Amino acid sequence: MKAIRAMGCLACLAFMTPIAAFAGEQILVNGHVFTANPRQAYAEAVSVRDGRIVAVGTRTEATASVGADAVVTDLGGQTLLPGLIDSHVHAVFGGIGLLSADARNDIADIAALEAFVAEAKRSGRGMNGDVLVVTGVPLGIWSQNAALNERFNGGTYAGQPLFLRGMDGHTGWSNAALRKRAGLDKSFIAGLPEEKRKYYGIGDDLTPNGFAVDEGLEIVEKQIPPVDARKSAAGARAAVEYLHSLGITSWLDPWVDESTLAAYRDLAAAGGLSARVAALPVVRPDDPQSFKDALALREKFGGIANLSIPGVKVFADGVVEYPSQSAAMTRPYANTGKTGDLLFKPEKFAKLCIEADKLGLFVHTHAIGDLAVHEALNGYEAMREANGDSGLPGSITHLQFIRPDDIGRFKPLGVLASYQLLWAAYGIDSVDLVKPYVAEDIFPWQYPARSMLESGAVIAGASDWPVSTPDVFKAIYQAETRKGETGEVLIAGQVVPRELMLYAYTINAARVMNQEDVIGSIEPGKAADFVLVDRDVLTVPAEQMRDTKVLGTMVAGDWVYRAN
Repeated sequence: MKAIRAMGCLACLAFMTPIAAFAGEQILVNGHVFTANPRQAYAEAVSVRDGRIVAVGTRTEATASVGADAVVTDLGGQTLLPGLIDSHVHAVFGGIGLLSADARNDIADIAALEAFVAEAKRSGRGMNGDVLVVTGVPLGIWSQNAALNERFNGGTYAGQPLFLRGMDGHTGWSNAALRKRAGLDKSFIAGLPEEKRKYYGIGDDLTPNGFAVDEGLEIVEKQIPPVDARKSAAGARAAVEYLHSLGITSWLDPWVDESTLAAYRDLAAAGGLSARVAALPVVRPDDPQSFKDALALREKFGGIANLSIPGVKVFADGVVEYPSQSAAMTRPYANTGKTGDLLFKPEKFAKLCIEADKLGLFVHTHAIGDLAVHEALNGYEAMREANGDSGLPGSITHLQFIRPDDIGRFKPLGVLASYQLLWAAYGIDSVDLVKPYVAEDIFPWQYPARSMLESGAVIAGASDWPVSTPDVFKAIYQAETRKGETGEVLIAGQVVPRELMLYAYTINAARVMNQEDVIGSIEPGKAADFVLVDRDVLTVPAEQMRDTKVLGTMVAGDWVYRAN
């Protein structure tokens, strides 16, 4: 056996000196290694040279693949996984949220919201210029509109513009002071075409009550000063550090603009972008200029280490929950008789898919309602018919409702499912705000993940953070159990086995990024991106797996995170 310098147990990593770029050879031994490579799913050791994997297998095999001076890390029998990958996360927005007034973990009712808003104002954490902004508000709050107007229009808020953004990112509420500044009043609503009024909460006399969804948010958001470059840069750094602490080493950021890309660029220039990011500008199929703008961004921000712009993002619809109901459904919502909003003309979406594919760009589509999913698949089908199989993935994210006859279309079209299965839990957002309003026969096809797998579709893991936590193990728990807080289960036949969810957050998510040749599994030639966890996530009970903690995260052979 070769004489090899030892580093000792990784459990001691927290007490080691700060990391520096690791150039050389190393071996990770005495581990329970899940590779996400079906041809060799498990191993006990991995060797690395200059940030890339050399060998995977036994300690003897790994040792034989490197020189005598290779550094050895004893994993102490702990579980080593490929670096986790999130196929849909708004990382910079989430990082800014970490530095701002985000309420998603603190609000149970109006009284708690009132206390949170008051503290956000007192501390200054929620101030954007002179506008008080609180994000992450639970969707159930919107049904208490009268209470919102009572609490936040008088007293200290009489002259204080306030904006509350829903945790879904598609809904919000503005108080009277902000509405006045924005010109959002009865006469504004009266001047809108009938089909545009649906984006606003209004009374019988057309007076707006402050609630708005999707397009309706624009008039008040224009009154909120944009986040400055300094805070965006700080948000990008905070996001990288936070996601690394959860074992996430790569992600797809599906809503970037020039300021977001500049934050990533500046972080990379400072040596802080220790994650692989695929960033997607948003394109509107009905607006050809938006695609030209995306191409210009790709040109401007090319050549940046760890940052790529390999595709574009499209919104097909909004969200399904009451009172928003902007997700495009085949059958009308019971309370309105309307079917939501399909945000593109199908022929324009198909044209965009064809053009993007020809230019080597993939299209990643937000689709929640079953009609939106159906039309997105039609667009990808037109792309394949026109171009053949270019090898580029198409992907649809969210996929809350899918028609049964559309499930079998994903595999032959090469369309990947970027799924937030943390949301597949019995609760207010999936039952109370949905079931009374959608067609009875579509409700059982809510997050039909098991049916997708059985059809041969590829499921990739995603969080949509900051909409919901990016903690992968909590999402895997929900996919495996679909239990709500009361113990009730949301459509039990759609549970997903745990091991398949580990593939979802590794190699399958890498496929959504079109980087499966570089990341996503532990096999020779790929990047040495790993996460070490404190329990055997393949065998412990689901309730224990949910609380898994990350001991260390490695990117390209460097430990970028170590637990305290």
